[in-house]
Amino acid sequence: MAVPVCYRHPDRETWLSCSRCGRPVCTQCVVEAPVGQRCPECIAREGRQRNIRPNRQTESGLSAANVTKALIAISVVAYIVGFVLPGMDRWLLIRLAQANELVSAGEWWRMFTVFALHGGLTHLLFNMWALFVLGPQVERAAGSLGFLTMFFGAVGTGGAAAYLLGNPGDILVGASGGIFGIFGVWLVWSFHRRNTSYGRAMFAQFGGLLLINAALPLLMPNISWQGHLGGLIAGLIAGQVWESLRGAESARLRAVPGVVIAIVAVLAVTLL
Repeated sequence: MAVPVCYRHPDRETWLSCSRCGRPVCTQCVVEAPVGQRCPECIAREGRQRNIRPNRQTESGLSAANVTKALIAISVVAYIVGFVLPGMDRWLLIRLAQANELVSAGEWWRMFTVFALHGGLTHLLFNMWALFVLGPQVERAAGSLGFLTMFFGAVGTGGAAAYLLGNPGDILVGASGGIFGIFGVWLVWSFHRRNTSYGRAMFAQFGGLLLINAALPLLMPNISWQGHLGGLIAGLIAGQVWESLRGAESARLRAVPGVVIAIVAVLAVTLL
């Protein structure tokens, strides 16, 4: 299924939609309403509200998605350095990977640094592809700070789930917890728009993509289903909280759920 485009700007891909009529709208056209968001035609009938204006004129690819670009760059650089420089792959693994025995010894921060490492080129390419496709959409809609805290909250929750439900000797790498956090956000957003054709299309696309990824741990034993589940739950929670936020402070408040989720994840592995 093709990515929807703004009905007023066919050259701009977008996952935003009018919560009244369901038409896809880009960030230049969307208008924030007391409940949900509107397209210009619907808002003209309801009365003028506050526009959400992007800082850049174009909103495709990685534009206006600095956090997504940074996450991809860190992961790619870490892989290249580990591949090219002798001994660096082991050095990075020792210092950044989530070794459950070390987490148990107090190194809880490994649940977050694990996102930068990947277990091979295929693992890296899949996660970075998913982040490239989905990350900018979530970041532009939720704001960079909210997206950043949600991503690491999901990474941390995935790590906590892998620690609590996995084996003491497990060693984990990858950004899959954060990727599944993004899946969770989109599932919530599409569910709230399920009565529109656009929302149903979103739900079908991301639901299918989620099911494919959820099935991978059953086919590939080295994939941590616990990490995927933890990240998905974190994304569902963050997405639901974001959906309920309204008003001028909503952009700043979107950072709160991810911070709280990350703190809970740390407390879970240190106290349980």
